[in-house]
Amino acid sequence: MIFYTHERNFGCRLSEYVYKGLRTVTLENELLRVSVLADKGSDIFEFLYKPLDVDFMWRSPWGVRNPATFVATDHHKASAFLDYYEGGWQDCLPSGGNPGEYQGLPFGAHGETPTIPWEYRIVEDTPERVRVRFWVRTYRTPLYVEKTLSLEKERGVLTIEETVLNEGRIPIELMWGQHPALGAPFVDESCRIDLPSARVHCTSLAPNSRFAPGIHDWPLVPSRDGHLIDLRQVASAEADTTDTLFLDELQEGWYAVTNTRRHVGFAMAWPLEVFPAVWFWQVYGGAYTPPWYGRTYNIALEPFSTVQPTIADAVQDGSAHILEPGTQLRAQFVALAYAGIKGVQGISPDGEVIPRN
Repeated sequence: MIFYTHERNFGCRLSEYVYKGLRTVTLENELLRVSVLADKGSDIFEFLYKPLDVDFMWRSPWGVRNPATFVATDHHKASAFLDYYEGGWQDCLPSGGNPGEYQGLPFGAHGETPTIPWEYRIVEDTPERVRVRFWVRTYRTPLYVEKTLSLEKERGVLTIEETVLNEGRIPIELMWGQHPALGAPFVDESCRIDLPSARVHCTSLAPNSRFAPGIHDWPLVPSRDGHLIDLRQVASAEADTTDTLFLDELQEGWYAVTNTRRHVGFAMAWPLEVFPAVWFWQVYGGAYTPPWYGRTYNIALEPFSTVQPTIADAVQDGSAHILEPGTQLRAQFVALAYAGIKGVQGISPDGEVIPRN
């Protein structure tokens, strides 16, 4: 079923439809098509740069599943997220990363928000700009989360304004992350990653990791066999490795991934006071544990509030955000597509790209 708010086929426009039983909203302009699963976490599962027909978002081997119709054979602490993980981009609250426990209750991988339905409302629908507001109340914590996605005419920039409110009567500690996964055919060994200077934590390494344990400076990190690995260079699937590295002490809040063969890229910019860290998930063909079995090749650069893998760890080291009763945590950030360059020197908070010479 497809429901168009207007029969407009130019400028900015919106469509509402049901995809695999899930309410879905698409925001579109001359350059971008961004599709959101309202009924599953408000996940962005398509971020398409229309001039080159490039979708940056990675798709998992099983794609979109409807939690209302898919029945798992068993439930595991990670399965609530992974069984329904289509790839794409999730909002992670009030925990992130590994399953854990907080306030005596268990939390699955990446918290509550990626697995529950959100409500939405169209707040602006003109040829010059479209805006859609999404909101949800979490089940195990007293959080109200609201975000507004916007596209403007002839700009390849998605703007997100998001607020997290503590509706409880006691302080709440939380971690918050954005989880956009990028995949083929955009991601290949010609891709270059640009970001400001940072510290790289090689501390939670996989058995088949390329890296020597330790904390190092971006972008050169020692390998297990003693040579230096340049993290700016995306490896091919033949590297046969998988890892998640954690970056902090960033000088600015931005990154860019450029396919230097096709001269097209994806970038983000965000406020460091909310997301002072970046998680770098790199799957270069070597993820063999369930449910991957060696079938995946993707990367994710994820703005996060901490380098710690669970809310319990973030509370322990003091890196959790603390929301007093009735208070809010706010962030405005952008994701964008660009073309015609081979590298990026910077991304402004409103999405302007500074090319690298």
